[in-house]
Amino acid sequence: MPTVLITGGTGLIGTALSQNLINEGYDVIVLSRHPQETASRHNVDSERNFFRSSGNIFYAGWDIRKMTIDSQAFKQADFIVHLAGAGVADRPWTEARKKEIVESRTRSSELVIKYLKEVPNKVRAVISVSAIGWYGPDHGKPFVETDPASNDFLGQTCLKWEQSIEPVTELGKRLVKLRSGIVLSNDGGALKEFKKPIRFGIATVLGDGQQMTSWVHIDDLCRAFVFALEDPHLVGAFNVTAPQTVTSRELTLQLAEKMNGKKFIKAKIPARLLKMVMGEMSTEVLKSATVSSEKIRSKGFVFRFPSLEGALDNLID
Repeated sequence: MPTVLITGGTGLIGTALSQNLINEGYDVIVLSRHPQETASRHNVDSERNFFRSSGNIFYAGWDIRKMTIDSQAFKQADFIVHLAGAGVADRPWTEARKKEIVESRTRSSELVIKYLKEVPNKVRAVISVSAIGWYGPDHGKPFVETDPASNDFLGQTCLKWEQSIEPVTELGKRLVKLRSGIVLSNDGGALKEFKKPIRFGIATVLGDGQQMTSWVHIDDLCRAFVFALEDPHLVGAFNVTAPQTVTSRELTLQLAEKMNGKKFIKAKIPARLLKMVMGEMSTEVLKSATVSSEKIRSKGFVFRFPSLEGALDNLID
């Protein structure tokens, strides 16, 4: 059975993806700075000498600061899924935080490449996450993968992120870079934040609410990773966004109706207030970005949740 080594595997995407891979019959090794603590059960697997959680999930050690990975775990990998990176929206964008956001991505890529070079391995492909933050504001037509990176902070972060993993190709490994839309999941991320005021009967419209939002259901994103693993001809960058792009206002109001029926009030938060509270990060909240996923669909990938209504029906009880 193929083994997938995941960096950043304890986050929102990594947790969901690990379960998805197990359901598809893969073994999964999640890299962690504290593997024994991270494992839900602390039983040492005598054959592999790292920590087993449950089913086919194992946890192995790595340390980006020391540039080390458990070599035995690395040697087991048939594929690497590279998700590591500090959360973009977790804290305000101070200069120190922006440096951490960039370096957590580029340094972890350097570590993966170092081990691919120095440790005998059987890795067939590396699937790396990126984001539609690559793109700037709408420019009259949907963004496609050949469009250049925006000059803003997230655009340049995504550029450095993708460039940092590119040396994989020089080692003869297949590389796929999935540029994810805003992930909708009940376990965290953007949807959790959207829900907070709605629980109190308030649907908050950010700015004028007309900014286009390119999103993806967490299940479809996980399926895209599996699709990339299993198609040996898939190479390069692919946008992973649902075919239906909606405005920020539409997303908020549809979510409010799913949660509360008609029992909510709309509250508009002016752009100037968002800029005061969020600083530079507000540019992403207010940015309109229509991103096309035609490229990955042309390769045969089918979205299970192509419309926002279907996605919310699945996610909202």
